[in-house]
Formats: sequence, C-alpha cells, structure tokens
Amino acid sequence: QVRLEESGGGLVEPGESLRLSCVASEKIFDFYNVAWYRRAPGKRRELVATLAFGGQTTYADSVRGRFTISTDRMQMLFLQMDSLKPDDTAVYYCKAQHFDMLDREYWGQGTQVTVAP
Repeated sequence: QVRLEESGGGLVEPGESLRLSCVASEKIFDFYNVAWYRRAPGKRRELVATLAFGGQTTYADSVRGRFTISTDRMQMLFLQMDSLKPDDTAVYYCKAQHFDMLDREYWGQGTQVTVAP
C-alpha cells in the first residue's frame, strides 16, 4: 500500500507564493499519473493540475499561469503556487494513479492553504 503525505500549506497574503510537496512511501512517480486537487469550504472538490507519467500537464483555468506541477520522477510531487488569491484557499490533496493498473490509486490526507490579508 503506497502512502502519500502532503506538506507545505500555510497562511499567506494575496500575491505571495507557496510550494506544496507530496512524498510517496515508494519510488512510484515514474509510472504514475499524478494530480493535485483542492476542496474549498462549502464547495466540491476541484481538479487543480495533472501531470501524466509521460510528462503532459493540464491545469484548471483558475490556476493556469500561476501554478506549476512537477515531480522528481521518484518520490516527490510538487505544486508551486504563485500569485496566490483568496479564492485559492482550500485543503489541497495529492493523488497518484498507476498509468496502466488504474486500481492502484492513492490519495494524501491534505494540507490547508489559506490566503488572506
């Protein structure tokens, strides 16, 4: 069973940056599609960014140009978040899914990001 654990959340002011990290218990990211999701208070879970094992990335319209997803292709997944806005306030979750064996899907427990003056 692979475990994922996020870190790097916190309280920042609008316009500032944060870098979220997600560490896996095994070296999996070379064969997994990975993603970051978020859930804001009172809202549904939202897909923020994806990174396919082949290297392709996608971003939600609300974060494109401000957020960057990356991995070290081993155990670390990152989300660089720049120019943060109050609307980015949410709990952020990382997810990893094997590119072929889709039942191998794992989630982290989440890290809180709060953007406020």
